[in-house]
Amino acid sequence: MCGIWALFGSDECLSVQCTNAMKIAHRGPDAFRFENVNGFTNCCFGFHRLAIVDQLYGMQPLRVKKFPYLWLCYNGEIYNHIRLKNQFEFEYQTKVDGEILLHLYDRFGIEKMASMLDGVFAFILLDTANRKVFLGRDTYGVRPLFRLLTDNGFLAVCSEAKGLLDVKTSMSTPAKITPFLPGHFEVFDLKLNGKVQSVQMDRFHCCTEEPKHAPHNILEGLGTGFELETVKSNIRILFEDAVKKRLMAHRRIGCLLSGGLDSSLVAATLVKLAKEEELPYPIQTFSIGAEDSPDVAAARKVAAHIGSEHHEVNFTPEEGIRALEEVIVHLESYDITTVRASVGMYLISKHIREKTDSVVIFSGEGSDELTQGYIYFHKAPSPKAAAEDSVRLLEELYLFDVLRADRTTAAHGLELRVPFLDHRFTAYFLSLPEEMRVPKDGVEKHLLREAFKGLNLIPDEILWRRKEAFSDGMTSMKKSWYASLQEHIESEVNDSQLENASDLFPFNPPKTKEGFFIRQIFEKHYPGRCEWTPHYWMPRWIKATDPSARTLSIYKPDKDQRSHQKASCTV
Repeated sequence: MCGIWALFGSDECLSVQCTNAMKIAHRGPDAFRFENVNGFTNCCFGFHRLAIVDQLYGMQPLRVKKFPYLWLCYNGEIYNHIRLKNQFEFEYQTKVDGEILLHLYDRFGIEKMASMLDGVFAFILLDTANRKVFLGRDTYGVRPLFRLLTDNGFLAVCSEAKGLLDVKTSMSTPAKITPFLPGHFEVFDLKLNGKVQSVQMDRFHCCTEEPKHAPHNILEGLGTGFELETVKSNIRILFEDAVKKRLMAHRRIGCLLSGGLDSSLVAATLVKLAKEEELPYPIQTFSIGAEDSPDVAAARKVAAHIGSEHHEVNFTPEEGIRALEEVIVHLESYDITTVRASVGMYLISKHIREKTDSVVIFSGEGSDELTQGYIYFHKAPSPKAAAEDSVRLLEELYLFDVLRADRTTAAHGLELRVPFLDHRFTAYFLSLPEEMRVPKDGVEKHLLREAFKGLNLIPDEILWRRKEAFSDGMTSMKKSWYASLQEHIESEVNDSQLENASDLFPFNPPKTKEGFFIRQIFEKHYPGRCEWTPHYWMPRWIKATDPSARTLSIYKPDKDQRSHQKASCTV
């Protein structure tokens, strides 16, 4: 997890522009470099480093003697870099995982290079010999990337939009800053004056396709066909491989643990593999909540079961309300559920950074989208509709849950790893018959639970624990974070303000006082940038005015942890 920033054809003196790169300094607290490009006096790179792999040669822009004309700035981890290096007999100059991009590009070109990468990444690649600039981003946009391109060919690129807000251009109107589309690469011609022209924008991978790097990683035991036992075995094999490859790090690894199904499966598999790989430290797990919150109690049970070094972070609604504004600034979003769920993740990340030495943080993001875990999937009109909505959610992750997970951890210089979004694992799960993936017997994510049944990997009551809305699960049983937040907002926003919301905010007008409150804070810091949140995250197939599961008639908050038998008949 790093911060990347670059300008091509700057309209202003670079020494003035480079101060903008400091707005993403939180992404890489270990080192900073600002470098002009030889021969192009108005082109430059800025890089904030979080040192995870190759402490000595990991600074960027990365350049190697074999390709003096290539400049690479990237943020991410390439899990198959050693496998590809050995297969194609590349001669490495460093131990940096990103060096594989230079060799693949030189041999195969940009499209095959991007499609062969197993990992998460956002990159800026400059080829001065052929005068080309390339941008690319991983399938789900786990690593962020924004671009600004003016009519006269000035290109500015950054990990977060805030690093482009005050970049000076010769245009009379503010230039549009847009997120780079996940799973795509873009090619620019670089002119002699440093300006660029976009000549190609293509998709190199979508989530329903098996990735092109899969044939280069033979996994023993993978079966064919859709017989239930085969499918369950394949899910376990692919999931364990997804966690195992993500152990690549020279810094301490930890894991967020809410006590829900997804984070519990990640944490348990991580602890198991860490022992097998003989990591020199115990895995730390982290949960956040009020003392009597259901999440904290469930996480405690899981941690005891798997034998992790467990840390509990106390959460109070007052602390959450105080953090709201800085959370919105980091998110660059006014989506209601994203903001609401980000507060806890932001505060737990702050604790990890300040109180522990864990830097690489695993989490369960992506599972709900992939495995139809949201409660509204119970109301899907057909398996086909459910499967289509699952793909939609995955394709929009970069606007919502993945955005939340990246910004809240990156705000404190942590590196997020999300095995549920492993390219190969997701492609396999999405290839399964639609009927296999829907909620069953009133239980969401039934197939995933079935796959891990009887293994004692996590406690049975956790394996069959129903989905808890995150903002409910982390706060007191007496009063949820959601309820506390509504009370605070009621004192801040009056009825007439909400009535006039569509006049004040014609694009995506807020429908609730909470939406209005969040939007006001967003506009204070990012005026005129409302298009960064193209629409609100909302459940489907249900009449809903609020994204919280708590407001849905099918949501039944659970006071007791039920057994599997209870779970299958009461949701």
